[in-house]
Amino acid sequence: MITEAHRSQKLVKRFGTVSSATLISRLLGYIRDAMVAHMFGGGNLTDAFYAAFRVPNLFRRLLGEGPLTTAFIPVFTEKLHSEKREDAAEFFRVVFSTLAFVLVCLVVVGIVFAPTLTKLIAWGFQTSPDKFDLTVQLTRLLFPFLLFVSLAAISSGALNALGRFFLPSVAPAMLSVAEISFILLLMFGLFPSISEGGAVQGLALSAAVGGFLHFFILVPLLRKEKMSPGWRWNPTHPGVLKVGWLVLPAVVGLSVDQINAFFDTICASFLIEGSVTALYNSNRLMQFPLALFGIAVSTAVMPQLSRNVAEGDFEELKKNINLSIRLVLFTVLPAMVGLIALGIPIITILFEHGRFTARETLLTNSAMAAYCLGLPAFSGVKILVNTFYALQDTKTPVRVATFCLLINMIGNLALMWRWGVGGLALATTIASVVNAAVLFILLRKRLGLMGGKRILTTLLKSLTASVLMGLAAVAVIRSFDFTLYLRVPLAVTVGMGLYVLFAHWLKMEERRPFMELILRRPAAAEAP
Repeated sequence: MITEAHRSQKLVKRFGTVSSATLISRLLGYIRDAMVAHMFGGGNLTDAFYAAFRVPNLFRRLLGEGPLTTAFIPVFTEKLHSEKREDAAEFFRVVFSTLAFVLVCLVVVGIVFAPTLTKLIAWGFQTSPDKFDLTVQLTRLLFPFLLFVSLAAISSGALNALGRFFLPSVAPAMLSVAEISFILLLMFGLFPSISEGGAVQGLALSAAVGGFLHFFILVPLLRKEKMSPGWRWNPTHPGVLKVGWLVLPAVVGLSVDQINAFFDTICASFLIEGSVTALYNSNRLMQFPLALFGIAVSTAVMPQLSRNVAEGDFEELKKNINLSIRLVLFTVLPAMVGLIALGIPIITILFEHGRFTARETLLTNSAMAAYCLGLPAFSGVKILVNTFYALQDTKTPVRVATFCLLINMIGNLALMWRWGVGGLALATTIASVVNAAVLFILLRKRLGLMGGKRILTTLLKSLTASVLMGLAAVAVIRSFDFTLYLRVPLAVTVGMGLYVLFAHWLKMEERRPFMELILRRPAAAEAP
């Protein structure tokens, strides 16, 4: 029987691999966003760029990194365990070819109907013809990004199922590398006569190049695993049909946060100038701990959940779900409190340069604080929906997600006029809390008791330690008067140290596998 220590060690090791790669990718992402803010500010130009990016990014989540990838992994894992590796490779190539065909058609349609899509995604921009026209141009330039990044996502799913986590997790950094390179060329005066509109169009082209690089660097590893992409046109392949039936209802289910973001952008386009950019930047900041901890854990555990289901070991499945949720709470809650406590200083350091002003800092912070309240729920949804996918049940999540989409829309309309972008973010948080709670209840009814008491204990202890940590971090910021560039790292360091100390005093068992990973010590054996 697998012991708790062994289970924790195995999951945390994979989590550490994904998280370290994600950290590299996200840090480059924030350098990119800070450079965009410095070069273009936080007004009409970036409003147009981020609104245009929302369209291909939404389809990317729907057809690439979202339901398709998560529906593909259980079927691919099943084939790896029950059939020859060559058959699994053939299945991958057939799915890859089918996806490529669909994506090429979608890119062509997106480019042709960019004006219509822009009206849907940024309805309020129509009152400013120049801003609307620029958004249409940027949408057309960005749509090829969808093709490459979605092919990269399905490739990453295959590599994850084969036990490869680092490169697929760091590959998204190619988007940041491409955009940073372009901005550096602008800063060094390589395009001295380019207009502001031309510069932001160049930024969009660099994003499309980044999508290509994201896919391209995965190809050598795919070849090494004998899974090199190739054209295998067979849309009636049983595996493709099975993935198709799983993915159709899940398009809404797993991507509820992206659909919420889509509707948020529409609402933000009616608010004051800079609202779309503030919503984007605040979401990016919240996504940092979500990707580093929540998504990293769900990515690391997904192949194991699929394997538990394939082997019919539902007791082990429940233990892996419970462990994943507790590890997420242990890591995400201090991040939530820390971002809320240090929001303005962090945003000031990251973005308040060049044309990005203190007004935009306050606007961004109002949305970020509301988003951060939902971090535990956002993370929990990732794990719980992945569990339903491992069970090859995509209907349940879509029903819950549809209900939560309605909650988000009503919340947006009720809160946006009073609290602006903060109200939009709060509505998304409320919808995600409901989503996580309902999914957990339904999964408990299906699988039986899932250790809810242990999860609640971890929640209360971690929240207590996090609040104490947050108070200490704020005290550090207010107790010194030297530059923020020193105070913020000091506050973060003190806060992290105190959180570890409080976790020790509270005897939180979740701290042990992380400390063993950091100290490179094997986990102690425990009785089954």
